Amino acid sequence: GLLSVIQKLKGSPEQELRIVLLGLDNAGKTTLLKRLASEEVSTITPTQGFNIKSVHSHGLKLNVWDIGGQRSIRPYWKKYLGSTDLLIYVIDSADQKRFEETGQELAELTEDESLTGVPLLVFANKQDLVTAAPAAEIAEGLSLHTYRDREWQIQACSALSGEGVQDGMNWISSQIINRKK
Repeated sequence: GLLSVIQKLKGSPEQELRIVLLGLDNAGKTTLLKRLASEEVSTITPTQGFNIKSVHSHGLKLNVWDIGGQRSIRPYWKKYLGSTDLLIYVIDSADQKRFEETGQELAELTEDESLTGVPLLVFANKQDLVTAAPAAEIAEGLSLHTYRDREWQIQACSALSGEGVQDGMNWISSQIINRKK
């Protein structure tokens, strides 16, 4: 998983990245974070506040901030955006009733001046469910094609099974390499 991405970067001087992981409650943010840290994902409870995981390997340190997505917590998201190197936004692809709400939250986030030019990775999570909308349909609904001020990528995944997560991490790796150039 994440270690293979980091192995591609070995030989470079230690670099520390701040990644903020956001999305509505029950989107799968904590499951995704545990998957990235190679931890057990069978028992996850809703995040009350935030989780931070740091992964060290091959001269790279990723500090991932997983911040709860409940409506009462969302006003505080902006307090965590300073010095963010990459934004990961997680969407429950099977919860189509909340697509408009999640789109509004993402649009507000990307307008924040703390995130100007910050690359955006959208994980279209829960693709293992039969009711999941395809990533391309979600990208269209979020109007991602209108984001001209930053690099962005949408990645279909299942944080539970791990499918697609590595592809998203490969995109993050390419962003790190391109930023170094």
